[in-house]
This record gives sequence, structure tokens and C-alpha cells, in this order.
Amino acid sequence: MTLPSRTLTPPTAPTAAPPAGASAAGSVREAQRLFETPAPDPHAVEAVRAGLAGAGLRDFTVEVADRGAYSSDGSLFRLVPRAVVFPHDAQEVYAVLGVARRLGVPITSRGAGTTLAGNAIGTGIVLDFSRHMDRVLEILPEEQAAWVEPGVVHATLQRHARPHGLRFGPDPSTNSRCTIGGMIGNNACGPRALGYGRTSDNVLELEVMLPDGQVVLLDGQDDARFFPRLQELIGRHLGTIRTELGTFGRQVSGYGLESLLPENGFDLRRAFAGSEGTWGVILRAKMRLVRDPAHVTTVVLGYPDMPSAADDVPALRDFPVTACEGMERRMLDRLIAQKGPDAVPTLPAGGGWMLVELAGEDADALVAQAEALVAASAAIDSMVMPGDTSAPMWKIRADGAGLVSRTPDGRDCHAGWEDSAVPPERLGDYLRELMALLDEHGMWALPYGHFGDGCLHMRVDFPLDAPDGRARMRAFMFAAADLVARHGGSVSGEHGDGRARGELLARMYSREALALFAEVKALFDPLGIMNPGVIVDPEALDANIRLAVNRPGQLLPVREGRAGPGFGFTEDGGDFGTAVHRCTGVGKCRADSALSGGVMCPSFQATRDEVHSTRGRARVLQEMVTGDLVDTDWRAPEVHEALDLCLSCKACGSECPTGTDMATYKSEVLYQAYKGRKRPNDHYVLGWLPVLSRAAAPVAGLANLVGRLPALAKVAKKAARIDARRSIPTFTSRTFTRWFGREYGNRAESAGTAGSPEGQDASRAVRAQRDRLRRGSNQGASAAGSVRKPAEVVLFADTWSNFFAPRVLRAAVEVLRDSGVDVRVLPGTECCGLTWISTGQLDTARHFLGSAVEALDATGDVPIIGVEPSCTATLRDDATKLLGTAAAERVAGRTRTLAEFLLSVGYEFPDLRGVEAIVQPHCHHSAVMGFAPDAEVLAKSGVTSTVLGGCCGLAGNFGVVEGHYETSVGVADLALLPALREAEEHTVVLADGYSCRTQVDDLGGKKGVHLAELLAWGKDLV
Repeated sequence: MTLPSRTLTPPTAPTAAPPAGASAAGSVREAQRLFETPAPDPHAVEAVRAGLAGAGLRDFTVEVADRGAYSSDGSLFRLVPRAVVFPHDAQEVYAVLGVARRLGVPITSRGAGTTLAGNAIGTGIVLDFSRHMDRVLEILPEEQAAWVEPGVVHATLQRHARPHGLRFGPDPSTNSRCTIGGMIGNNACGPRALGYGRTSDNVLELEVMLPDGQVVLLDGQDDARFFPRLQELIGRHLGTIRTELGTFGRQVSGYGLESLLPENGFDLRRAFAGSEGTWGVILRAKMRLVRDPAHVTTVVLGYPDMPSAADDVPALRDFPVTACEGMERRMLDRLIAQKGPDAVPTLPAGGGWMLVELAGEDADALVAQAEALVAASAAIDSMVMPGDTSAPMWKIRADGAGLVSRTPDGRDCHAGWEDSAVPPERLGDYLRELMALLDEHGMWALPYGHFGDGCLHMRVDFPLDAPDGRARMRAFMFAAADLVARHGGSVSGEHGDGRARGELLARMYSREALALFAEVKALFDPLGIMNPGVIVDPEALDANIRLAVNRPGQLLPVREGRAGPGFGFTEDGGDFGTAVHRCTGVGKCRADSALSGGVMCPSFQATRDEVHSTRGRARVLQEMVTGDLVDTDWRAPEVHEALDLCLSCKACGSECPTGTDMATYKSEVLYQAYKGRKRPNDHYVLGWLPVLSRAAAPVAGLANLVGRLPALAKVAKKAARIDARRSIPTFTSRTFTRWFGREYGNRAESAGTAGSPEGQDASRAVRAQRDRLRRGSNQGASAAGSVRKPAEVVLFADTWSNFFAPRVLRAAVEVLRDSGVDVRVLPGTECCGLTWISTGQLDTARHFLGSAVEALDATGDVPIIGVEPSCTATLRDDATKLLGTAAAERVAGRTRTLAEFLLSVGYEFPDLRGVEAIVQPHCHHSAVMGFAPDAEVLAKSGVTSTVLGGCCGLAGNFGVVEGHYETSVGVADLALLPALREAEEHTVVLADGYSCRTQVDDLGGKKGVHLAELLAWGKDLV
């Protein structure tokens, strides 16, 4: 495409600014009103589909599940698009704009959809750039610049820039998934804007396609040559722009027209940043890079409360501060409630903190500056954290939006007033008045944010489910807008106005300024198709809100307590609809696991399809709950399509800041959908595998013929819906429980030398020890500060290890006995019920899990050791949710991984120096127990280990079922298979999960070993 000269024609009749507090009908044009309603042809979905197909678009969708997944972003709003397009290049963007002009449907540009303001959703065509137009085109080290496509994820750009000692300066908390195009659209900032500026300050060149399909290159040198009429318009309003816009750094509400002032060189590339997709479509961008500082130090300052911290911001101006973030104690209390006290590092005293990052080239000078900053502050306590030691604190801050999404008593908190900003010197007074305003309106919020810039984030518990909820929301929002305006601030500090705050612009700006915004918008977009309802002619701030409300008369039952059918969802008031609305759209499930170090969401990592992300699935479930787009029916095909590729890895339950637990939701949907109905064959075969294993064990040789005879295996796999490319597991001819009973005597009291006088003495000692534990005489630390070692443990012989990998349990016995404890095993074979949970057979799961819990609870107060991570996680997590009994709580509290137990008793680990291992943690292990103890065990043993991120891809029965093989392999190919291909012959593959070892064997051609085997047999495995 050539770069034509461009002359824009002004509108014949500029739209008048809406009056303050105007209703949706009064503030939206007729054309926009048309977009809001179920439109007839030619605006119908089919017309759009036909238009896109006819234009030759290669990748687009009009499927209901996909449209539901894209109906919201990170905001409170819901608008269902007619189509979602994934353009490959500028030619396809050109084609889409042609279809939109011809049919008169809106265009909305979208990156990762992490915006909290509702500016990445629309009723027409959504352009998702994150799938194909996501390349770093060129790194220019000498210029300190990079050319990128709009769908490039921030963290990906950082990865490409890092080898050159460079980085992109602004870094929002969503940097692991937000895109550069989205950052330009919102003029995003992030914590380090103090050091590196806003996105607009880092744009060097923009290649933009205007709504009529023409392309312009904006480089800040002579942008006026393309837009003489725009220059003329700005010249007529210099006074308005100079007095109302650009008054302080975080004023991003409205359009950044101050960049078009003569003294600023009519810099349209910077003015384009923050236009929220209403002027045109970004095709390419040249972004400024900066040198990574040689050294960083974080100073944590403690204050009595958050306003006191905010008062201290001006004291930091004389220091090389790159970031200054505020956090309140209640945010950390929320994290502790979710993940326990170990989730929060030690902090200085106080009710609120500021995290202040200093950067420089001289480490000694930086330490001196940190000490001087502490002395200059009014903090009551402080801590200096050099280098990466502060990483856990910054991670907590990055998860802030999710951590404050609920009140302490479980009410939802909503985005809306989450992005206000004032000049930093006014922040303390503004915060006090804002908290008082919340109290006045009977609302709750937890403030945090970019204190150094005067930008404040919070979510408010707007009572949207109350009859007067929307009116109360509007009353607070307008009062808050008046308050921020009195402090010379902005209703938006970095997220943009979107649909959340566009209506409030009349409280900030004069009618002249609002009319000017409308004229500028009309110059670029005379047809009004570019993201209508945003900034100009804004929709009412309470229009199109997404609510956790069931459609009246539909059967999504509220449960009475945990003992009811299904999981109960007691933390969500027993309501499935409330549970699925936990997802607020922060989009952490879209983060690249290789960059983020997390596990969720494996299927999205492999498919890059929004509907297969945790957020996308939650959106479809929300549509089922409301019944507008998807039928309110547990059997709705769109729901099962969205859930089909969920691996039930449990990662979202721990990694999602809002606690969205898709594995549990999937089990509940399958339970409700098939309750009293015929199930798919794999549910019977794979779900009931523990029972089938018990039946097959005595005739293992005969049972294994199924896998050895190809013709028989083919028939069996077809009947069970098992993918033909998968192997059938081999039953052991001698189960662990049988071996243990013969080797040690499987007695109820002791697995030692029972029967002999010494064994009887040991049994009495064990009983006495257990009695002391029950009385609490052995709780806590000894005088020396170490935990007293128990006399015995119970080793849980799970189904997988017992029937398919007894060597793992035998190795665990050896290691445990070597640690100085007696090992007991339940006399009968008990199952945790996981296979029934994952297939939604929850009544059966409750029966088997309840039996296992009862048997384990009867063993006393000694530790329960699990070696299969999925089963251990079931005892630790699902048991309490599914059973809801005191016994389940007790068993969960006693259950330990092998690594956790060995560390707790001070085990003397073998010397495994020289052993190199690739480690594939089981996803349930990472999600529920955490892998840190295992990593510590490996370090103490001297193992050189490479711990992989992400899931192996098999995930229990998931990768075995027909239709899942490609996704299973795709997930494995993200980290596991490349590591196996690159591994040396002598490298040990450590995988505690039976499914992980199966995947390693099936796809990688290697044998995986368990931690117990590595500790028991050590270097013999190499």
C-alpha cells in the first residue's frame, strides 16, 4: 500500500455535548442506538458472515460460543459482537473495513481484552490482532527502537529486547498478556511510568489505517501534511486545549489533543495514543526502547494508613524513582485468606505501604540513595530489598485487580471507578475524601495504585443486584467525578474512558472541549463506525452491564450447604451463577506460560483461541446463566464446546487472582448435564477405571492382552472413545498393597515388625504417640526449634500407583523408613474419586471419596503421605469442597507430599551431585500444594534441575479421549517435548504424576521417574 496524502472533511453539524447525567437515549446517536438492538438484515450475523467470507477473510468466526467469549473484556460491560475476525495482515484489515462500511456495522480493535473500561467490546466486528498480527518485526539496537505489529504481547517484546540490554519502558500489571496495540489505544502506563513515561511518550512512528481504508504513516515530523483540516480545527481551539488538556501527567480522559498544539509540533502519533480505537486501526508501530538499568533496589515504606502514604509522595521527587506503588494491608489479608500466610513475604510495620523502585548504574550509590530516601520519608518502618528479592512483592501488586474483586464477606466488587488520578501532591487529601464518599454512599473499596503518579485503582461493591443498584452506582460515580474534578484530576488515569467513564467527561470538561472531541472524531470517522459509544457520544455508564443474575424461571439451583448435589459453591452463596461471575476478565489465563512461569491455561496456550481460555469459558457459562445468547440449559452445546478442551488442570483455581475455578465448574456442568441420563462411553470406562482396575488386577496377564493385540486394542479403544494413537496402560501383576502386605504385614496399627514382642512394643509406642498428638502435647516446635518427628505415617496407596506403578510406592516406603518413621498402609484399597470428579459423576465421587476420607481419618493424627499429585490434591482440596465434613477438613490438614514431609522432619538427603534432571511438575501439584518444597528437596540433594513451566498435556483422562489428541500434543509441545528433544542421554526425567510419565513415554520416548525413586535409587537411575 502507498501512503497517500490525506485531507479530512469536517462534519456539517457537530454533535452537541450530552448534558450532565444524561440518559442513554439522550447521549447516543440514532445510528448507535441501532447498533445496540437486535438488528435485522443487513446487520444480522448472517449478513456479516457472508460479507466477510466474500471478502476472502481467512480466519473469522460467527459461532455463538466465540461471540459469547468476546462479549466482554476486563470490564463490567457486555456487548455481543456479530463476528470476530483475526486478520493476518493489512490487506485483510482493509477488507474488513470495507465490509463494515458497506453494512454499516461498528469496528472494535482488540488486543488481549484486558481493559477495564469496556473499550474492547462492540456489537459489530471485533478485530482480534493477538492471533496473527503478533510479530516483533525488527529490533533496532542502535536506535533503541522496535517495529512491532499491534498484537505483540508486552512480555514478548521484552523478551526480544532483553538480549540487547533494552526494554520497553511502560509495563502495566497485565504485561504478561496485554498487547502493544492495546497499550497505544488506552495510552497505558503501568508502575514504571515515573521512570519511562506513558505509552504515548514512547511511540516513535505509527502506521495507521483510517476508516476509509487509506494508510498514513505518523512520525511526528510533519503529520500536518496529511491532516490540514485537523490542523485548522486545532488552531481555532488553542485556548481550550491549553487550559483544559495535559494539565498533569496522568490526565488521559478524552483525546490527547495537547500533542497537536503548535508548541508540541502537531504530533499526531502521540495524540493517536489514547484514542481508544475511535480514529483508525493500528497496523504497525515503532516503539522506543530504553536501556535496562544495571541495578534496581526496592524500598518498602510502611505507614499507618494509605492516605498517610499518599501524603508522602512529594518527598520522593528528588530520588531516581522509576516506580512508586501503594498497597493496603487488606489486599494482603485477602491473599493470605486464599493461599495461606506463606504467600506474603515479611513486610515493615504499617497498615499501608509504598513500594518505591530506584534504578541506577552504580550499586553502592543506589544503596546510599535508598537509605537517604528512607530518611527523607515519613514512614514508620521500612525495608530495603535489592535486586530481584522484591519480586514477590511486585507480583502481589500485579495481581491487585483480582485480589480486590471481592469484599471480605464475599460480595462482588466492580470496575468503574478504578482509574482516577489527581496531581500527586493532592493524592492524600483526595484519597481521604474519596473514602469518606464511599462511606457516605454505603459502599466498600480497597485502594491501591500508582501513587507516584497520583493514579488510584479500586473496585467498588456497587449493589447492582438491588432494585435501586444502578441508580446508586450512578449517584456515586457522578459524585466521585465531581470530587476528582475539584482536585484538578481526571476520571481516567491510564485505562481510558471506554464505556465506564465516557458519560463523566461532562463533569471534567467544558462544552467547548466536548464539542471539539466530537469534531475531531468526525474528521477521522465520518460514518461513526469506529468503536461508537466511546469518548464521543458516550453510552450511559450503567448501560449494557454484565450481571451475575439468573434469568427468572430457569433452573440453576441455589444449594443448601455443602451436602447438597454437586460442589455446593458455598463461597458463592451456593449459586453457580455467582461462581462463574468470579471471572472479571483480568485475562491472566492468556499469559504465555513460558514467560509467566505459570500453568494456566494450557488449552489456550496450544490453540490461542479465546473460547478455550479460562476467561472465554467463563464468559460462555455467564451467557448460559443469563440465557440471552446461550440457552439456560446445562446441556447447551455452546457450553460443552467451550468446556471440551478444558484439561481440568486446576491452575486457574490458584493462579487466577479472582479464584475462577474452571475445573470445578466443568465437573458441575457435566454432573448436571448427565444426571439421570446416558453418558459418553469414556465416562464409564475412564471414570470407573479404579473399579475396573480392582477387577483386572487378579487377572492382569489376561487384561493386558487388550493392549498387546492390535486388533483387540483397536476395538476396545473405539468402544471407550480412546484415541487410537494412545497406549492402553499395563496392569501390574503384583499390586503394591499385595506386596506391602506380604513384605511387612499389612496390620491396622503398624507396618513394622508386628507380631513379634518388638512389634507389639512398637505398636504400643505408636498408640501412645498418637494419643499425645491428639491431646496436643506434641504440637509446635521443641525447645530447640525443630518439629518433633512422628513415629509413623500413613502412605496413601492411590489407584494409579497401586495398580500401574507400584515401584513408586515401594520407593516411597524405602525413603520414609530411611527417614526414621514407621509406614502404614490402609488394609483395603481406597480411591480418592478423582476420575469420577473429572467426568462429573459427583454422587459416585462423593461415595468413594467419603469412604477414603473415613478410612484415613480413622488412622489418627499422623501425617498422610501421597505420592500421586492428583490424588494428593483431591484429598487436600476437593474433599473439603465436595464432602464438607469435619473429617474431610482433618484429612486435608494431615495430607502431605513426600517432599513436604521429608523437609519437615529434617531428612538427610542423599548426595545426588552430578545428576541432571528435567522436571515436569504435575499441574495439580503446582496448583494445590505448590512445587517449592520439591524444588528445595532437589537443591538439597544436589540435583541440577530444569523445572518446566506449563502442563504436560495429558491431564488424566483428557489427552486420552477422542478429539483431544492434537490439543494434548500441542500443550506438550510448549515446553515438555522441546526439553525432551534437547535433553542429553543421561538426563533424568522427573515426573511425579502418572499422567505426566505416560505423556513422556508416549510422546517423548523416555521413561519418567518419581521423586521417591530418585531419592531411593539415586544415581542408579542415570
